[in-house]
Amino acid sequence: MPNLLVSCAELAQHLDDPDWIVLDCQHDLVNHDLGRESYARGHIPGAHFVSMEADMAGVKTGRNGRHPLPTVEALERVFSRLGIGAGRQVVAYDNSQNNYAGRVWWTLRWLGHENVAVLDGGLGKWQAEGRALTAAVPVPTPAAFRARPAPGMQVAVDAIVDALGKPGMLVLDARAPERYSGAQETIDPVGGHIPGARLRFWKDNIRPDGTYKPAEQLRQEYLALLRDVPPSQVVHQCGSGVSACNNLIAMELAGLTGARLYVGSWSEWCADPVRPVATGAAP
Repeated sequence: MPNLLVSCAELAQHLDDPDWIVLDCQHDLVNHDLGRESYARGHIPGAHFVSMEADMAGVKTGRNGRHPLPTVEALERVFSRLGIGAGRQVVAYDNSQNNYAGRVWWTLRWLGHENVAVLDGGLGKWQAEGRALTAAVPVPTPAAFRARPAPGMQVAVDAIVDALGKPGMLVLDARAPERYSGAQETIDPVGGHIPGARLRFWKDNIRPDGTYKPAEQLRQEYLALLRDVPPSQVVHQCGSGVSACNNLIAMELAGLTGARLYVGSWSEWCADPVRPVATGAAP
């Protein structure tokens, strides 16, 4: 398995390596301009900005979630423009403990590009270590990105509806506990969770310095949560298929491979009033 994490020290050694592509994925779910503004003020030298809205989200219908996948052809154009050719090492980072970088990580993996990692600790740790930022915007050298989508890495909403109340699928919800319970919904119009979903708040993967917990600790925590459900039966979701990727990374680090992503997540689920909604704290 390729490395999932790259340390700040390792990235610093490869900033001038043409075979390493660094992606700045800063974003804010409320202020969609904030990520680009933060990038303009200062980013890791050589990093190219990736927009969660313009590059990583497709056409929104009001019923397919806040970050539906773009078409494969659109993603090929994005990643070709960024210079992601076969064999190149991609390192994605953000200012949100790898929530948005995780979505880019998952998307590249879904499209068959295995050489992709996230920066452990993200921009916060880079700055905490006293490493330089720049406002200079690099010009990428385009490459030919050829997508090979892996359909088994994601689950559509109909499959989750069909699995409700049956064995064979466990949904893990990465949102904050108050959103899961329905006590305080801050983004979507409906609070609560998919019936039967268990809660794994994405922040529980992260240590105080912003890096991921050790692999063995993550393994024990997830095994306790899964309760003998095999990883291949796990489906991760969140609000819009973004922070759920943080949990996917954590399970991969723990050696629990094969889990899938529900891209539409809660924002798609709650858009149809026919779909059932559960409320209350996690058991």
